Amino acid sequence: MLCVSIGKSIGKRVPKMPGLVPGDSGFMDDIEDSFQELSNSSHQRYNILCSGDKDGSICFNIFGIFPIGTVNIHNLVVSSSLSSSNAASRLLNASICKVALSKDLCHLVVLCNGELITDEVEQGEGQHGLLGLHCLVLNTSIFSKRKTELHQVAQQASNIEDLSEVVRTSLSVMSKIWSDAVHTFHEKFNTVSTLIIDHGLDSTPQDEFLSLLGGARASPPLHQFLENSLGEAGLKRVAKAVNGAGKELQLIVLDHLQPAAEIIGFRIGELRGLSKWRARYKGIGLDEKLMDNATERAGMLLVQVERFMRVLASVVQQFSNFFSWLLKSVKILMAEPSDQLPFNSELVIIFLKFLYDQDPVRQLLEISEGDSSVEVDLETMQRIKQLAHFGGFSDLEYLKRTLAEEFQQMESCFNDAFEMPFSTISGKLLCEDLLPLFPIASSSKLKPYKVPASVSYNEDILHESSESEIHQQALTGYISFKLPDDCFSIANCIGIVRGLTHDLGKLEGISDPVEAALLCIPDGYHCIDLSLYKEGQIVLLLDETVTTSESSGNAYMMILQASDLPFVSLSKSNTLNSWKLHELQDSAIYLQLESEKARSIPHSVVPPLAVSASRGVACVFAARKRALVYILDEDEDEVSDIE
Repeated sequence: MLCVSIGKSIGKRVPKMPGLVPGDSGFMDDIEDSFQELSNSSHQRYNILCSGDKDGSICFNIFGIFPIGTVNIHNLVVSSSLSSSNAASRLLNASICKVALSKDLCHLVVLCNGELITDEVEQGEGQHGLLGLHCLVLNTSIFSKRKTELHQVAQQASNIEDLSEVVRTSLSVMSKIWSDAVHTFHEKFNTVSTLIIDHGLDSTPQDEFLSLLGGARASPPLHQFLENSLGEAGLKRVAKAVNGAGKELQLIVLDHLQPAAEIIGFRIGELRGLSKWRARYKGIGLDEKLMDNATERAGMLLVQVERFMRVLASVVQQFSNFFSWLLKSVKILMAEPSDQLPFNSELVIIFLKFLYDQDPVRQLLEISEGDSSVEVDLETMQRIKQLAHFGGFSDLEYLKRTLAEEFQQMESCFNDAFEMPFSTISGKLLCEDLLPLFPIASSSKLKPYKVPASVSYNEDILHESSESEIHQQALTGYISFKLPDDCFSIANCIGIVRGLTHDLGKLEGISDPVEAALLCIPDGYHCIDLSLYKEGQIVLLLDETVTTSESSGNAYMMILQASDLPFVSLSKSNTLNSWKLHELQDSAIYLQLESEKARSIPHSVVPPLAVSASRGVACVFAARKRALVYILDEDEDEVSDIE
């Protein structure tokens, strides 16, 4: 089970397919603005997606995509404002039912079922916990207090992650394109080795080609290969495959890989600059040393991209030169006129010695196996050491790594750098308050307990004094839920609690009690779902208890004003080993359909109830797969049915 809450709206874009040239993009739009969305990321609204699961873990993601913190309610030390005891309490076997992040991002309300254990020293062993549904309030004010800093870090880091995906996909696509082309080359030219063996000669294909280049007559196996196995048409197909692959790789690098690597360097450089402002950014875990290391890795990747382009251009040129010479040789062998472009004999020799059975391009695109590394000449290594003395890269071995390995190293450094804010923020998410709501049967202990519930926050105007006009807006949390029939002496009730999050957002010295109200559902109906609506209103979805086969059922959607309900302050006690709502059984309010604002629904309904405060509508699902949409702010029964 996954519970999700969003602090402010999320406008996450759908990223375009990265790492592809225009011809391969298929149904995607033209990619001339591939990075336009990335450059406009600063316009993203600051928002946080919060999600909880059945294992008690709660995750927080800025923009819904960048992890910024996590907490497990099993590891929290909880306390209650209604208890005067200083003993620590914990939740065992807790499973999260619902999470709700306040609009100001300062509070998180968590509804969870589990066993509450209080570590009372004087009670010793043998104490019994409270097994039931509990409400936790977490202090998440770090998301509001450090809004600017977190926004800046998240926007840069999420862009870096998007760009890293461009690099990763580009490398994968390039590796496949080049591997297919080289496979085509070897598939044709491996025939030379087979023919040499068949003719009983003790030579290599390179020896045969060098002999032909030196002016000797083609040996029988080479003659057979050039005339029958390869031919002019076959040679042109192989040349087209290799040259075409080289051009595609160059386009991918120029259009995707290189721009992405450059922007990554720019983004990580901005984060490095922010990390030096220790007074503001050290508190959220932006570590200067880790950012320095990540910046250096981004620079190394740029150098690797430049080297790859030079190696690719050289290899493609030598392949093209080899094919030109071979095509001319085939035409001479077949006594045909040769009007091909001139070739360079020295490059043919270099190709046969170093490229015929080796692939430096593929080597740079893949992770090296074992202890193998890219060979770097002594002169280049000496220059790297000299540059290090003038502020160059401190890692002197980076050119011995492949492009793919450098990208892997860079990603690892980025993960380490971004893990620090994640860990720092996670450590600052603490439990502020707890309220045990109602008990549940012991049979539900090992499985998630589902209950209709809703959490919302309403804005209140707080005055500093009765004669002062100075005021502050604060959010009051309302938690509403259906009570199981077997937990109290009265059945068919819903509970509403307010004030758990009120004190955390008020001016210093102002304190309101935690209040609750019990509402009894009209006879003949039961509450199947509920939702808090705008301006402190509560919407109840009531379904008829008994329906006959002749009728399609009957239901009501009832709207209550929370401020009109007779809330009762919950009393404080010495321990948490009691259910506070038991105190309200004598003050329960019995609802009447005739006395409340209610909409009749001529169908039997099922959960969930969907309410939109911004649009003023509610959607309910009835029998026969019908969705009914009601306008809540109008009295007339305006309803649209959607099959």
